[in-house]
Amino acid sequence: MSEIFRGVATALVTPMNENGVDYENFRKLIEWQIEQGINALVIAGTTGEGSTLTDEEHREVMRFSVEVANKRVPIIAGTGSNDTAYAISLSKYAEEVGSDALLLVTPYYNKATQKGLIESFKAVADVVNIPCILYNVPSRTGCNLSPASCAVLAEHPNIVAIKEASSNISQIAEIAALTKGKLDIYSGNDDQIVPLMSLGGKGVISVVSNILPKKTVEMCDKFFAGDLEGARDIQLDMLPLINSLFCEVNPIPVRSAVAAMGFGENYLRLPLTQMEKGNEEKMFALMREQGLDV
Repeated sequence: MSEIFRGVATALVTPMNENGVDYENFRKLIEWQIEQGINALVIAGTTGEGSTLTDEEHREVMRFSVEVANKRVPIIAGTGSNDTAYAISLSKYAEEVGSDALLLVTPYYNKATQKGLIESFKAVADVVNIPCILYNVPSRTGCNLSPASCAVLAEHPNIVAIKEASSNISQIAEIAALTKGKLDIYSGNDDQIVPLMSLGGKGVISVVSNILPKKTVEMCDKFFAGDLEGARDIQLDMLPLINSLFCEVNPIPVRSAVAAMGFGENYLRLPLTQMEKGNEEKMFALMREQGLDV
């Protein structure tokens, strides 16, 4: 399979209010992202609070996103779970409604051995006919997908990429070396986009692009055009805001940021709570420095 996207996929916030998913503002957010030139959208991932969506909501946000995007950009559905059977069910539905690819997080809380991780990912990939992106984020899941396991999984025809959010550049280099181009690598950390692309990465699945999609795309475009200095300068210029977006657990800060930009309420579901005021004020100041009206 060819690459799913090159550049930036926004790990999109799911606007909500006390009545459920706010589809009016969700539509506005999708349209704005596409207008800003984003390369793809990830739906119902970590940033989209997929873990607190009901099953009905999870399925509907996937269907709705495919409908709104209408093939203008790839829609990547977050369908991973710590219950492989549930991941299979969600993944089949995502394919049925027209999703272009799947994002499959390593099983969390119950964790698994490397053998269990391999078998779980293969079980999902075996039953769909759209490409799968592995998602390694050990700080949230409690388990790490090893480079050796990535090499095994890269042999599956439907497993074509990985979102690497381990923050371990040495591990990412080893994945690139072992998979020999069979697994596209995307950064899962906004502060490491340029370093990861220097190892052959195809771009980023990004949080900061919720609020700066055009600038994040520009960074990747400069890199791929050979303007390494320009890409580096954008990476470093955005770093204070990126750090602010992770000063509390994602997606607490980005939810506040997106709401301040006019895309619905700053509403979160427990166990997530609203951003501390002092942190929020610092983030808003950094957003204003980037030209955002908040």
